[in-house]
Amino acid sequence: MVSVDSEPIARVLPMLSVPHLDREFDYLVTPEQSEHALPGVRVRVRFHGRLVDAFVWERRADTDHAGRLGRLERVVSSEPVLTPEVRRLVEAVAARYAGSRADVLRLAVPPRHARVEREAATPLETPMPEPVDPAGWQRYRAGGTFLAALGEGRAARAVWQVLPGDSWTDRFAEAAATAIRAGRTALAIVPDQRDVDALLRAATARIDESAVVALSAGLGPATRYRRWLSALRGSARLVIGTRSAVFAPLADLGLVMVWDDGDDSLAEPRAPYPHAREVAMLRAHLSGCAALIGGYARTAEAQALVDTGWAHDLVAPRAVLRAAAPRVVALDDTGYAEQRDPAARTARLPSVALQSARSALAAGAPVLVQVPRRGYVPSLACGRCRAIARCRHCTGPLSLPERDGAALCRWCGRVDPALRCARCGSDTVRAVVIGARRTAEELGRAFAGTPVVTSAGDTIVDRIEDGPALVIATPGAEPRAPRGYGAALLLDSWALLGRQDLRAAEDTLRRWMAAAALVRERDAGGVVTVVAESSIPTVQALIRWDPVGHAQAELATRAEVGLPPAVHIAALDGDPESVTALLEQVRLPDGADLLGPVPLPPGVRRPAGVPDELDVIRMLVRAGRDHGLALAVALRRGIGVLSARGSHHPVRVQIDPLHIG
Repeated sequence: MVSVDSEPIARVLPMLSVPHLDREFDYLVTPEQSEHALPGVRVRVRFHGRLVDAFVWERRADTDHAGRLGRLERVVSSEPVLTPEVRRLVEAVAARYAGSRADVLRLAVPPRHARVEREAATPLETPMPEPVDPAGWQRYRAGGTFLAALGEGRAARAVWQVLPGDSWTDRFAEAAATAIRAGRTALAIVPDQRDVDALLRAATARIDESAVVALSAGLGPATRYRRWLSALRGSARLVIGTRSAVFAPLADLGLVMVWDDGDDSLAEPRAPYPHAREVAMLRAHLSGCAALIGGYARTAEAQALVDTGWAHDLVAPRAVLRAAAPRVVALDDTGYAEQRDPAARTARLPSVALQSARSALAAGAPVLVQVPRRGYVPSLACGRCRAIARCRHCTGPLSLPERDGAALCRWCGRVDPALRCARCGSDTVRAVVIGARRTAEELGRAFAGTPVVTSAGDTIVDRIEDGPALVIATPGAEPRAPRGYGAALLLDSWALLGRQDLRAAEDTLRRWMAAAALVRERDAGGVVTVVAESSIPTVQALIRWDPVGHAQAELATRAEVGLPPAVHIAALDGDPESVTALLEQVRLPDGADLLGPVPLPPGVRRPAGVPDELDVIRMLVRAGRDHGLALAVALRRGIGVLSARGSHHPVRVQIDPLHIG
């Protein structure tokens, strides 16, 4: 028990979003509060005349404050929800992303649920997992060594290239079980609920169900808080969750795992916009625990961890890979682009691709068809001049939700029954992208009598029955087949590769490989057909099944042109006057340079607090790889200065955003 006589001061951090108030304040602790006002608990304090939530940061015997101290208003709960390890992580994330600790705490600690918190914590003696068979990991070079290191409690760190057909959920579960057998806890971060459910099934087959909890945004407040408390109180040994679960308060963390780190879902859309991969690796560094990043493809950021020596490579020998991978063929789509109009039927598929689908169906195997978008015709263009068809009210892109239906704006939802091109006046339109539903309709005609399954958007199918079927799915929504698909057709590659985006090639290969990994191996007749020019480097990487080489090339290209992760870039979004004022307050690291200003990129939302009548610009600040933290600290300090003055509108700062524009 802390004595109010020896440590009568509580240093607290108020939960305020005002940047210049991101600091601790001292309050007196009454004798009645002293037993419960411990570091990490929630309290209420009076700040500038109003009651605000706060966390006790530490107890002290003295204060730096020269004036009279106020008293803690009350201790909300005696539960120390902010552990020392998570507190260090919160501080590190705020520094890394030029944000406030209050904003990071809102991501790290869920809202309190009083009834759940009052429930008695019943300590459970969970059975120890059975010893793990290392055979699955031994297919990879150094895989057995990595598993052995986890069993010895060592801080082994690896980037794992998953073989096609291998069960990543089983391998993750085995790694977690090994860490738990060593007396440690484990944390697994995945992109979405579907991945959470899949990994939970695999984990509870090896680890007692009472020791495994799943955290995701879809849970109700009570359930989420109850599961989060089970991690805090020590009954949970493995936490599986989406991006915010990376802050789960596990004690004695031995292993943190991230699956498919290239998925956009792992990037937090709220300030300070951290990426779960970066937070997980930061946590592994601060905790001195093991780390694992796994995926069928590989990001440039993961490759940078290998190149710098922070992580080791876990890849299978080429002979093992060739035996596990399907045959991949590329069919030149030259000429097909001009046929993609509303009247097109199976013209999107060359006859050779149709034949591979027929062969797989005849052999009793399902066929996977991956299309970039859901819907019927998600994007339209002028049939004469090829200009994108846009809404006359808000200039948003027009789509065709139903066959023979009217065009609908994807932004404002208005219907445009009489299309006419604003550029050339033509009233003919063509499809820019054909969606999953339209593709299902086309292929249903081409393969009459074959069951057609569509998995996209809100209607995702998790698994299909064995037998012949056509499965049309968008990336990430592909159902699993019991014995794998006999063939996969990857359509409209130009819609993915042609995006004006830093990560277009990397993201395309990631989507393709995730689909191709569901196809049977070459010896079992598995064939993947990608309708694209075979000379494209991304297509070549798929044909050779070489995501590591592709990531190395991506990293080298980005280093050459000065883009992340070879450098650090801060994107400053705001009105011109406020952005200029911020830069005047910032002392940039040596070698840093400014890029811009440019208009806010299309599709990027306006920063909060900037009046609609003001223009919004984006300024980029680029610094060397070794100066990223210095850049973030300088910007954080400048934001605080402007906030204290109150003379400018807020400027949104994002460090290494996924999409620069």
